[in-house]
Amino acid sequence: MPRRAPQSSAPPKASALLRALIARLETKPVTFAEVISAPFGLGIFLIALQLARKRPLWLPRRMTVRAIPTGFFGKVLRLTAWVLAGLERFLRPRWLALTDTSLLRSLHALAISLAALVLLLPLPIPLTNTFPAWVVLLMANGLATRDGLCITLAYAVFLSGFGYFAFLGEAARRSVQWLLAG
Repeated sequence: MPRRAPQSSAPPKASALLRALIARLETKPVTFAEVISAPFGLGIFLIALQLARKRPLWLPRRMTVRAIPTGFFGKVLRLTAWVLAGLERFLRPRWLALTDTSLLRSLHALAISLAALVLLLPLPIPLTNTFPAWVVLLMANGLATRDGLCITLAYAVFLSGFGYFAFLGEAARRSVQWLLAG
């Protein structure tokens, strides 16, 4: 008798949800509340901070009911869905010890909020948005799919970004010292 595959309690894939939202955007306006997962630095920060504090998502009513014009997010969401579909081929529940406790999920959400704060900095320096953007992408997908390996990769990118910013800070300090001495 063939073995049955275990039932998965995994949530729907993010790319499928985005494709459904894209289809809806093409036919009528949506409210901000309906596209809250769109990648905006401040929005990401506020959402992640609320998750870290184990609070439900809250936005001012005025924001949640305001309609966004038809087609506004279509292209962005199509690209996002394409990227997510590619990621989802690799994402799966694993290393569950990193995702199965409320405390760790809050810690991961806090890491997302810190990365989102860095995204808000108006730095005209190459790669300063790349590291935090990848942290948000990897961490959020790791949490959504309960993939501890993806979360571990997010922390590796987080530490690499921290090292990059430390390097930039030290280079700036030495440059100023050199200019003042010279």
